[in-house]
This record gives sequence, C-alpha cells and structure tokens, in this order.
Amino acid sequence: MKVGVIQFAPEFGDVTGNMTRILALIEREDADLFVLPELALSGYVFESRAEALALAQRADGPEFDAPALLAREKGATIVLGFAERASEGLYNSSLMLTPDGRREVYRKIQLFYREKEIFLPGNMPPSVHDVAGVRLGMMICFDWIYPEVARSLALAGADILCHCSNLVLPYCPDAMVTRSIENRVFSMTANRIGSEKRAGEDLTFIGMSEIVSPRGEILARAGTDTEEVVVVDIAPEAARDKAVTPNNDILNDRRPDMYRLS
Repeated sequence: MKVGVIQFAPEFGDVTGNMTRILALIEREDADLFVLPELALSGYVFESRAEALALAQRADGPEFDAPALLAREKGATIVLGFAERASEGLYNSSLMLTPDGRREVYRKIQLFYREKEIFLPGNMPPSVHDVAGVRLGMMICFDWIYPEVARSLALAGADILCHCSNLVLPYCPDAMVTRSIENRVFSMTANRIGSEKRAGEDLTFIGMSEIVSPRGEILARAGTDTEEVVVVDIAPEAARDKAVTPNNDILNDRRPDMYRLS
C-alpha cells in the first residue's frame, strides 16, 4: 500500500485556490491514501468566529464534490482538515473521502490555544473506518499530546492514524514516534508550512510532516519549510502484530483496573 502526506502552505481565506492546489498535488502522485493538513482550505488564524464561519463548509456540501470524484477516479482515500459548519456551530474537523463514496467526519477533541474561542470541542469519540480492508483512524493536531486519543483508536483496531495538523510547537514529530510505538500503529502526520500574522498573532508552522512505522521508524519526514508530497510503501498488517516479546502484547497486557488515582 502506498501512503502519502501532503505538506503545503494554504493561503488564508482562499478556499477555492487552496482546493485547486490540493487537487493538483494529489493528481500528480500515485498513492492509496493521502493525508493533508488541518484547516487546509481556510488557513488557521481567524479574527473571529464570524470570519471562520464565512470560510467554513458542510461535510456533505458541494465544495467536496471535486476531491470526492478524484478519490473515486484514483481509487485513493483522501483525508483533509477543514472548518466544519454544523447546525449547532463550528468544528475543527477532518473529512475522509473514500473511493466508494463515503464521507466520514472527525471533530477535533482537544482544542489548542485560541481555537477555543472559535470552535466547539468535538462531540463524537474517535472512530475507525475500514477502507478496502485497511482500518483508518483520524486525529487532529493537538490531539497528539493526549495519549488517550491514539490509544482509543488503537483499541478500536486502527492500522493507521491519519493526523491532520497545523503544528507550531516543536514536540509533535518526535512524540508521534512514541504514539506509534506504544500502540504499534502507523502514524501519518501532515503538517503545513509558512506563517500567518493576523488577529494579534504571528505563527510559524514547523513542517516536518512524517510517516512513522509501528516500531517507531521514521519512514519519511519532510523539511521545515518546503512544499512536499512524501509517499512511501507500507504493509498495514504490520500494525496488527502487537507482540513486544513472546510474552507481551502491547494492548492485551494493559491493566486498566490499576490505572486509577487512589
């Protein structure tokens, strides 16, 4: 199976232009799974909730018809981050477009910094989706700092963590190595590059998009400031071997009855 992370710099507010760029990047590559950054259509630093709402989409909206068609034509799954307009408000979400026409949504649980002023926290637990026999789970950016998110996906049977990100802190690329090891899963972190200076903030995104194996091997890692599409071959079934030694299984040996404060 070929999997790829797409690292680029969205232009703030240019939803149409960003989508055009995304489609072009996917069209020129050959992979079965593509993961793109968080808020890949809108950009990241919003002046207000109203501004975010104006740049948001519905998961079932026509804005996603073109990438859905591309997913079907290429036989590839596409996971990208977007600002989701829902009846109750806005979510920082990722959308999975599958070759068979499904649109699966994950809403970010752990909101970072001023995201709390713009978005509602996710209201659905992370779930795993079977696509042609490969089990995919979604998480978004700051979810990485909470081991429970990746662990819950692993317990639900995920082979691959699809991690849409807009990282500004330096810790995540190395931390996702640990997330892969402690759950014996592949992880695909797609980060953006560039900077945004608006709303009193000046944020620079660290790039370093990566693909990590269940044993913590960095199979590929992009640069800090370059647009890149990184594609590698993986064997998803490697994530189903949870043995650390002949006597230890990473998930079956858990002792949840002991993981409590007294």
